[in-house]
Amino acid sequence: MRIKSSARITGVGAYVPAGKLTNYDLEKMVDTNDEWIIKRTGVKERRISQKDEYSSDMAVRAVESLIERCNARVDDVDMIIVTTFTPDHMTPTVSALVQGHFGMENAGVMDINSGCTGFVYALCVANSLITCGNSNKILVVASETVSKVVDYTDRNTCVLFGDGAAAMLVERTEGTGNFFVSGFKTDGKLAGCVSCSILSDKINGKTVSKKQLFEQEGSFLYEYVLKNVPSGVAELVDKAGLTLGDINWFVPHSANLRMIEAICRRLDFPMDRTLVSNQYYGNTSSATIPLALWMAAESGKLNPGDKILLYGFGGGLTHGGVIVEW
Repeated sequence: MRIKSSARITGVGAYVPAGKLTNYDLEKMVDTNDEWIIKRTGVKERRISQKDEYSSDMAVRAVESLIERCNARVDDVDMIIVTTFTPDHMTPTVSALVQGHFGMENAGVMDINSGCTGFVYALCVANSLITCGNSNKILVVASETVSKVVDYTDRNTCVLFGDGAAAMLVERTEGTGNFFVSGFKTDGKLAGCVSCSILSDKINGKTVSKKQLFEQEGSFLYEYVLKNVPSGVAELVDKAGLTLGDINWFVPHSANLRMIEAICRRLDFPMDRTLVSNQYYGNTSSATIPLALWMAAESGKLNPGDKILLYGFGGGLTHGGVIVEW
């Protein structure tokens, strides 16, 4: 059952910082080692932004990649949606900074902060804006500088995360769009299991510095995901009137490779038809799903007409997905 859609994904690009943080580098920072990290997470290395490189900088680079890779125009974009939980500022938004860089005069802007589920939300918002007639061409960008909020003394957290950005164009089409269905669930009572708070250092009662600190209850989240995500995926496929056998590619949030393997076992879905990005980029929050799609597009894995199931899960706690046709 394809939902009413006039929108189609027409291009993808990405940017990852040049700086690499390998497992061997982490061995020098915390009590861990390469074997321990790979066995539990599947991550070999992750990219780290420069000290003066922020989410807006990486978003711009991802859009430049999209323009070059797909020979795309962005001067006629009428909405920019950026997903991030690591913005440069509380305000202005990252999307406004992207608009300012490219001078897209007629573009509206919005940031979405739904943690690791954010990019899927953004695609659904883009589809809705186009299908209801409010927009014709939307730039959707995920950009995360998670390294700037991670505690590098906490080996259970710092080994997972990296920085990265990806961008997609979603455009109006004269025919049927390539969005099938979407669905989301939230459990806000468990919101405290994933958090990023602002901590202040004070001397004699005066604030001298502020730092954001990301925290998560890893073992609880692992159990929560395995309990809820497989059933959420199954419901989404059923809602579309499809079976998992109809799905060419499954693209879950690349939180942890071992978690993804466990999800696929519960779904009886093959890992060789599952796209991930965390092996060399780590968990980049809302950017993991579009980075995995970009990697697959670069390697020639994706073919026109492929049915792709994108499914995010994370802070909120939220989880949900969308099925699209490439």
